[in-house]
Amino acid sequence: MKPFIQVGALSVAVIVAAVLSAAAYAGPAAPDVPEAISVAEGNKVFLVGEAVGVQIYACNAVAGGHRWDFVAPRADLYDERGKLLTTHFAGPSWQAQDGSLVVGRVVDRAPVGGAIPWLLLAAASTSAGPGGDRLAHTTFIQRIATTGGLAPAEASCHAGTVGTQAEVPYTADYYFWKATGSGS
Repeated sequence: MKPFIQVGALSVAVIVAAVLSAAAYAGPAAPDVPEAISVAEGNKVFLVGEAVGVQIYACNAVAGGHRWDFVAPRADLYDERGKLLTTHFAGPSWQAQDGSLVVGRVVDRAPVGGAIPWLLLAAASTSAGPGGDRLAHTTFIQRIATTGGLAPAEASCHAGTVGTQAEVPYTADYYFWKATGSGS
């Protein structure tokens, strides 16, 4: 009877390992977001990064006055253990540590109070890098859970500050999606 119990315990261990492996393979869970920035069926989350950086604005003269205009983001995205995943910069673009790149285009926004809006971006272009293709299969990017990043107060942009830039700290979570069944 003892050998049967050992085989049974081994079988249970194999089954548990298989279930855990399948769950890990499923990848990160999709975030709960407003309909306007949800991603269509046929895509799955493959990478999540927490951004810490700045939104850059320039003070410009415009007809009838002055205005802060968005220039570009500059941020680093980290995983849950604090490991650098990507850098985020003008484009809007994200470049992974392997050199792969995705450039997005805004599809829709979901305004939030006191912070830059949540976004849905579609991949306008992607490319592999010299060290791999981590971002090369990206279809969509969501920016959610934003804090900060809003343009400076309108009154701070005037004739005396035209041509200056302001870097406003922000944080956000970015979810990278790829087509179900795509590589890497």
